[in-house]
Amino acid sequence: MSEPSQLAAQENLIRLLVGALEQAGATVELIETHISWVLVAGAYAYKIKKAVRFDFLDFSTLDARRFFCLEEVRLNRRLAPALYLDVVTVRGSQAQPRFSGGGPPLEYAVRMRAFAQQALWSRRIEAGQLGADEVDQLAAVLESFHRRADVAPPTSHWGTPQVLQQVADDNLALLAALAGPDEAGGVGALRGWQAAQQARLRGTFLRRKADGRVRNCHGDLHCANIVTVDGRVEVFDCIEFSESLRWTDVMSDLAFVSMDLLARGLPALAARLLNGYLMRSGDYEGLAVLRYYQIEAAQVRWKVLRLREPRADGAAPSARYRQFALQSMAPAPAALLILHGVSGSGKSTVAGALVELLGAVQVRADVERKRMQGLAPFGPAAAGEAAAGLYGPAATQASYARLRLLAAAIVRAGMPALVDATFLQRQQRQLFRTLADALGVPFFIIDLRAGEATLRARVAARARAGGDPSDADAAVLAHQLAHREPLSGDERALALSLDTGADWDAATLRALCRPVLAALGR
Repeated sequence: MSEPSQLAAQENLIRLLVGALEQAGATVELIETHISWVLVAGAYAYKIKKAVRFDFLDFSTLDARRFFCLEEVRLNRRLAPALYLDVVTVRGSQAQPRFSGGGPPLEYAVRMRAFAQQALWSRRIEAGQLGADEVDQLAAVLESFHRRADVAPPTSHWGTPQVLQQVADDNLALLAALAGPDEAGGVGALRGWQAAQQARLRGTFLRRKADGRVRNCHGDLHCANIVTVDGRVEVFDCIEFSESLRWTDVMSDLAFVSMDLLARGLPALAARLLNGYLMRSGDYEGLAVLRYYQIEAAQVRWKVLRLREPRADGAAPSARYRQFALQSMAPAPAALLILHGVSGSGKSTVAGALVELLGAVQVRADVERKRMQGLAPFGPAAAGEAAAGLYGPAATQASYARLRLLAAAIVRAGMPALVDATFLQRQQRQLFRTLADALGVPFFIIDLRAGEATLRARVAARARAGGDPSDADAAVLAHQLAHREPLSGDERALALSLDTGADWDAATLRALCRPVLAALGR
């Protein structure tokens, strides 16, 4: 059969299967994409691949569809074992197909546990329901998945500059073919931008592969492939048909979903996701390639949605991704901010709010000093000799040096850097002020204060609750209060002060940060 006749036969098969399921008493919802049909019936969903052949996949034979159904179940069980059940065979006859019984195989289907479509993140966003706790869950899920994923062999072609160029060329070629008169100029601009970035980042791509950052990832991590069921976040529908699209830099997966959140108008949640992932993984060096992969992901969504649209205009679903890709090529203003305050002054609470307000990337001393010592960043408090090693003068100096290195990487990636440490010594603050001058970006000190009774109560409450990276106790607080060096006159000119012992909210913080927002062009 030719592909058109195969598709016609499949469409008839799907219609009959829907009828058979309905006759058995099920209410059936049929969902169609450009490469599959999904029949949702009761507790199960059956996904049947279309007999199509594109440059990036070939489902044109029954054997190929069976193989890729098996691959889809195997690969997606890494992230969603409760959703992916098995592969079932459609048997019977062309006139009476069914998901059970005898007869030759007519088709194959991935069988999944069904979930309400309103549970998809794409639907939850449209309904204004996606919450910060879900984003935090995804950050943890994604970091754990990437940490356990297989690493690309050094001799493989996956993740190499050559493969990345081919992927980019394929995207742009199809976009050029699909482009309307108003889109052609944008495709040309993207082609020039990507060529320049591939040349600039070539060494970074090679180094990240050598460092084991190219892994067996998801490959298509947008919000319609994430679901929240019974409060649990699950990621599904990874790329099974293309190893080159799935074996990629871990930052590509993160870039895909962060791009989708940004394109859907949720910059605060995108920043929260990025920070949650980086805090766990420590992969701040990956920010160098984040924008590249975000723009590539936007092109993928632009391309896929454009294939379904009769025309492209400002209201078309693909428009948000075209706009994101074109606008993101321009360099973004950056800044360097440091927090200043003793333990219990609310640094990490304020930092979390600043991340969402400014789209900043936070680096936290309590996390990095443990990571440098090979300890779990969010593990239990250190004690005895371990604590002395973590908080001695040499370790403190090393931790500030590490924070400075990470802050530089963030700023060079075109993002605001937010350094979460006490910064109680003038020398420590000067280290970062000098860095900002060298990088040519504005420098701000976020000065946080609270009464001593409040500070002591917060430190004690945090120790009782556990789960926080900080090991500071009452003795540490007392030492800090006795030995801190106040801001000098010239430092106060750069400081934005907040009394965290008083009531404050997002509006308070926005008003405080007007100079920062202005420096960032917002």
